[in-house]
Amino acid sequence: MSTREDQLLRTVSTLADSLVDDFDIVDLLQVLVEESASIFDATAAGILLVDRGGELEVIASTSERSEFVGLMQLRAGEGPCVEAIETGRVVSVEDLRDVTDRWPIFAEDARRSGFLSLHAIPMRLRDSVIGSLNLFRDRVGELNAVDAAAAKTLADIATISILQQRLVRESVVAQGQLQHALDSRVVIEQAKGFIAQRRNLDMEAAFRLIRGHARENQRRLSDVAADITSGRLEI
Repeated sequence: MSTREDQLLRTVSTLADSLVDDFDIVDLLQVLVEESASIFDATAAGILLVDRGGELEVIASTSERSEFVGLMQLRAGEGPCVEAIETGRVVSVEDLRDVTDRWPIFAEDARRSGFLSLHAIPMRLRDSVIGSLNLFRDRVGELNAVDAAAAKTLADIATISILQQRLVRESVVAQGQLQHALDSRVVIEQAKGFIAQRRNLDMEAAFRLIRGHARENQRRLSDVAADITSGRLEI
């Protein structure tokens, strides 16, 4: 039987492979949020990235609920996920009821969506913070020290994967890659909406269908989404 440690090692291996192989950033980060939610027993997980203009965007999410909270958080301009990016430090909230005075809009939106605690991990390499990995839970409580360290390790590997080009090229190259990932996410969201309406599915089911097709055919998720929105592909 596969243990949690086995799953963690497989995830580390998957992320590490991106250091040497060509990879799709959006798909890599989707793997990170899905595996993190499972490994660390989170209700949902999401990743925010900083775009070229310095704005924060939801790039990967395990559910529409966490994406909704992320969008609300961005509009409010507050919350632990934003603070993790701004400070470069891990921000843990064991009970969202305790931060109502500090982040009133975020706390209310999160609780309305059923979340009671949150662990935000900056995606950081030295002085560069490109985003945050955010673990949402539907119960009160902290993320224990071992899990927190493991989650940070996964976030660090993903960060190195994204920024590896910056180590050998001008920073504009890495920024271009990030912007491409964000642009790809827009196309993926459009494809999700198209499939959801066409097949009478919810957005999560539509995404699973698109991602399943991409994996079965060994294609990039963003390329499949572009073909769907342009009418070149029906699935």
